[in-house]
Amino acid sequence: MQMIHKASISGAGKKPRFCLVAGAIVLVMSLIVTPVSSEPAGSYDDFETPETCSECHMAIHTQWQHAMMSQSYTHEWDEIEYFKLAVPHAEKDEKVAEVKAGCNGCHAPLAFHAGDIPPPRPSEGSRANEGVSCDVCHTVTGFTGDTPFNFNFISSPGETKYGPRKDVESGGHEVAYSDFLSTPEFCGTCHNEKDPYGIWVKSTHLEWKEGPYAAEGIRCHDCHMTTGRMQTAEDGNVYDDARLHLFHGAHDDAKVRGTVEIRIYPEAPAVKAGEKVNISIALFNQKAGHKFPTGSVEDRIVWLHVEAVDASGRSFHLPVTPKGFEGEEYTIGADEFAYQDMGIALDDPDFAGVQRDGIPIGDRIFRMAYFDPQGRMTIQQWNTASLGVDYRFGPRETKLEEYSFTAPADIAAGPVTLKAVLYYQKLVKPVADFLGVPEEASRSVVVNEQSVMIEVGP
Repeated sequence: MQMIHKASISGAGKKPRFCLVAGAIVLVMSLIVTPVSSEPAGSYDDFETPETCSECHMAIHTQWQHAMMSQSYTHEWDEIEYFKLAVPHAEKDEKVAEVKAGCNGCHAPLAFHAGDIPPPRPSEGSRANEGVSCDVCHTVTGFTGDTPFNFNFISSPGETKYGPRKDVESGGHEVAYSDFLSTPEFCGTCHNEKDPYGIWVKSTHLEWKEGPYAAEGIRCHDCHMTTGRMQTAEDGNVYDDARLHLFHGAHDDAKVRGTVEIRIYPEAPAVKAGEKVNISIALFNQKAGHKFPTGSVEDRIVWLHVEAVDASGRSFHLPVTPKGFEGEEYTIGADEFAYQDMGIALDDPDFAGVQRDGIPIGDRIFRMAYFDPQGRMTIQQWNTASLGVDYRFGPRETKLEEYSFTAPADIAAGPVTLKAVLYYQKLVKPVADFLGVPEEASRSVVVNEQSVMIEVGP
């Protein structure tokens, strides 16, 4: 069981130091796993508002407004998950009671800091709505322990703001250089998470650390805070390598597109009516320095849909050929119900669940299933007691999938197009529909697609 990251006082006459979140690139729900003190650690006023920062850092503030950082508390799916599932579940189950406070360590760090638990709903317009704001990140000095996770950030709100450049002066506040802000461990404080059962339910930083990109010195910032020529402060210097504060990640279609490359190669260039042709498909993670999907893996679904379309336009769905590994049933689209543990929060002990996948039966799914204490598949990371087979794409990993197409006796002569499309959803659609989550969270994004043709002869 991990120790709680309680507030520590930095000295008489100084502002208190608190362990908070900073810089979550791909949005997650972070938890603490031991009791939180009920005594407020500080107040909202310990931190500057983003509007105050915008007076000098207008361009960066505008970028932040368009990033998920600014929406970490107001994003509609997170609001529904917290208030409709997490809070009522926490109030009924002592094992996960700390979810009520802990989610806010990353999603509403100012509210967590102020002891405003649960925070006012976003519609009430409190300062919790500022999410992961400028002053949260730029008052960070390090993290506690050996591994960054569960918002074990150390922050010193005050007049000194920390940044990645040396010998910088400001007329608005003190400036201090921080090497830590440029490290992947900075990101790991919210992108690694252990739940109350001790399960790593978020491990994006750890996935990166174990992969080839870490060994090559390619950091989170290099992909998610790209550089450009920009003036970072009004009347300040123009830098060729200014870090953009857009934090492109799992919620950005352009970032998701092209993550995986697809190649199709049938065993023969032609097939006759009644004959079968075997088809191999190679999928290569050419872009992500961590696993894909990552972050809120319990919510997200990536799947491959394969079709054969004959010369007349008739389409034939091709299911994946199973490989036979343990737990594979959770990686193939099926007509199954799951997520029954939502019934705890919904006060429905007989809740039957909802459709597990919501995709065509037989499509290959690239996921890692999460299971509740009763062994049922769950989308509630705080209620995850075990993990299923990890069938996601590792960095630079190629997966080979097998299919077959038997040409019907009445198939049209001419070319047959074999088409493979890899789709991504941030939230499994049947869950989104059931909970009333706006369609934006569950719409299908095309990661990549590829097609080849074979001939059908007499």
